[in-house]
Amino acid sequence: MSDFGFLNTHRTWEDWCGMLLGAVIVASPWFPIQDPMITGHQTVILNTVAIGLIVFGISQLEYVALQRWQEVTTILAGLWLIASPYVIGYSGDGFLRVYHTSLGAAVVLLGILQLWQDWDMNDQDMLKHGQ
Repeated sequence: MSDFGFLNTHRTWEDWCGMLLGAVIVASPWFPIQDPMITGHQTVILNTVAIGLIVFGISQLEYVALQRWQEVTTILAGLWLIASPYVIGYSGDGFLRVYHTSLGAAVVLLGILQLWQDWDMNDQDMLKHGQ
């Protein structure tokens, strides 16, 4: 029987994965197979860059000093990224809705995994993260 214990502990690769997701989110309005109308839509671009920078920044904070509020913020940012095509009104515009839904789902899943891993940790154990 295999042991999946590596999923029970918050590892630094998860923080690096979060940083990579943040960078990909920032770049997503300029992905190929994009509707040219999106590149001129400033609200969509500002929203995407803001969410990407939040995910990237929170992942960097988790790498340096782990706190539970960071995972909750990551989950909320991912949920907003999923909802933003419908709230802002670009849900019918090409592949950006698909990109944001899938990237948002990945961010939410990563945040849930990290929150689950850190749920029972005390403050002293959280300070040892990455050492």
